[in-house]
Amino acid sequence: MTTPGSPPTTATVPLPPPARPDRAPLKGRLAVLAVTLGIFTIVTTEILPVGLLTRIGADFGISDGTAGLMMTLPGFLAACAAPAVTVATARIDRRLMLCAFIALLALADFLAAAAPGYGTVLFSRVLVGVVIGGFWSIGAGLAARLVPPESVARATAVIFSAVPLGSVIGVPAGTYLGDLAGWRTACAAVGALAVGVLVLTALVTPPLPAGRATDPALLRSLLRGTHTRFALAMTFLAVLAHFGAYTYVTPFLERTTHLASAPTVTVFLLVYGVAGVAGNFAGGALAARRPHTLFGAAAGLLALATLLLPVLGRGPAGALALLVVWGAAYGAVPVASQTWFARAAPGAPEAASVLFTASFQATLSLGALAGGLVVDRASPSAVLTLGGSTAVLVVLLAWLHRVKYVDGDRG
Repeated sequence: MTTPGSPPTTATVPLPPPARPDRAPLKGRLAVLAVTLGIFTIVTTEILPVGLLTRIGADFGISDGTAGLMMTLPGFLAACAAPAVTVATARIDRRLMLCAFIALLALADFLAAAAPGYGTVLFSRVLVGVVIGGFWSIGAGLAARLVPPESVARATAVIFSAVPLGSVIGVPAGTYLGDLAGWRTACAAVGALAVGVLVLTALVTPPLPAGRATDPALLRSLLRGTHTRFALAMTFLAVLAHFGAYTYVTPFLERTTHLASAPTVTVFLLVYGVAGVAGNFAGGALAARRPHTLFGAAAGLLALATLLLPVLGRGPAGALALLVVWGAAYGAVPVASQTWFARAAPGAPEAASVLFTASFQATLSLGALAGGLVVDRASPSAVLTLGGSTAVLVVLLAWLHRVKYVDGDRG
């Protein structure tokens, strides 16, 4: 079996070799922890509106679809910021950039908490988008610079565990706090967490001088690879399917499953997140060997869950069981996608992270926007059906890739 893609051969901006960071076990683990907590805080901020959507909408007198713009804006901005910010800051120490992005995230959270109108909330989400694009592009590939080679795979899995943990801990906790003290308090609490992460990052992360610069020529060379294009297409469709549906899962649980209380919705979201953590770590072991197979399997389970929810999710038991399947399936998607991009550019991990972040975030926004248009004109059940149908296309692409580029190479 061939690996998905080969190293790019374009010239890059010449830079002095980066200084080898201090890789003492304790310091390396603390630095990985700081990056993980940074991504956890970013993910929590990004998807917190999923749990607070109806409350924020009611506070400002807007529809669910309009409130969904809180999910749409950050993704579009992140997709633009990922290549633009990474290229513009290619020569700046990565520790400094990580700290700058976390400080900007804290500002965005506090701004949302004090917002006098919905326009201010949306502006705060623009700032969140810049943070997502910049921090993810830099942080996702840092494990190799923070720990010894034998610990890189484990450190990478820990960093990516922040994505489902944001669903397990961040969103349910924020939703619960929003139920108790209001959504503004929830935003302020995440802002306070960001301040703590900023302090930790500044204290424990070693200097990280820029290494191989990510420039437009390098990104273009990666995009010309067939395997990279398959990864882009599958990421586009999988994330479109997921966030087109998941953004509006709270209205579905309230109106179709008829969950009677907000705390019950929070519990369901918590169970979904726990399943996501399990899917992340289970998928991490397979992704290193067969990311395309993992991608296809995860998409198939995602399609199954979202297509069956409108039918079997009208009662709490059926909805909860399918949310477990959904969470486990989607938990494997980010690690499969990032691994595929990284294998296409083994000598340029930051460039691979840029492509992953840009494609992921742009589609997240498009999914939330498309779901908002459907939910305002139809119902949350229709959104789930559309998401499941889209996920089926990912399965077909994974099969096509296997037939043309995996089984074909074996023959």
